[in-house]
Amino acid sequence: MISKRQSIKVLAETIALEYQEKITPLDKIVDDEGLSVFYDSYGKDTFDGMTFYENGEFSIHINTDLGNKHNSARGRFTLAHELGHYYIDAHRLGLKKGLLKPHSSRTNQKQFNKIESEADYFASCLLMPEERFSKDFHKKQFSIELIDFLKDEYNVSRTACAFRFAGIGNHSIMIIYGENGNVIWKHYSKDFRYKYLLYQNKVAPKTVMGEYFAEINENLFKKEEIWAVDIFNYVKDDDSHRKFFEQCITYKGRALSIIWEE
Repeated sequence: MISKRQSIKVLAETIALEYQEKITPLDKIVDDEGLSVFYDSYGKDTFDGMTFYENGEFSIHINTDLGNKHNSARGRFTLAHELGHYYIDAHRLGLKKGLLKPHSSRTNQKQFNKIESEADYFASCLLMPEERFSKDFHKKQFSIELIDFLKDEYNVSRTACAFRFAGIGNHSIMIIYGENGNVIWKHYSKDFRYKYLLYQNKVAPKTVMGEYFAEINENLFKKEEIWAVDIFNYVKDDDSHRKFFEQCITYKGRALSIIWEE
């Protein structure tokens, strides 16, 4: 029996592959479905995107105050996420019948709500369908340069690209997002060697991210070797000297680290 996640993947990728363009043409999809999309100023403490069903029609509202410009990486993910609410049967019917109330969606934040998580996954598959995406990293060595190449090829953010790569890439990685010295979320490939961080909710001090939060002077884009014992929990004695790489990208008190082993 096909799982809900697999059905979402098939749905999103079937839609994407109906179009020949490598960068999924969201405007064409919107036009073909006869949807109304409004880009407007809704404030910085509200939402990235929101989908409504009124008077027999769906409409999508995109908040430009949070950087969701038309055809920008962030704006495209937000629109693709909202299209998930439109295309996924349970979401669509829920909105039509009033069982699923219009609610705020936030882009590039790990979603713990099932509905939002499903829409995020739909967006990821729509923007980076596996059949196309996998051809661009096949037999290539993992690096931040590969992630940046892929994000530009598909016009997505570095975070969205890293998430997709963690799911279907040819090299296992972990992604950590932190704010104010705290780990907000982590995400990793299924076969990544370690699943638990040493401090769980606190950023490990002997990391690039830890260095940044200890004394925030300027934004970083830095790669360094780190020891497994300095960042992961449950490291066996035989692996105490195991090395990983951390690529940390910081901006205004926030940080994203991608961690991998060569």
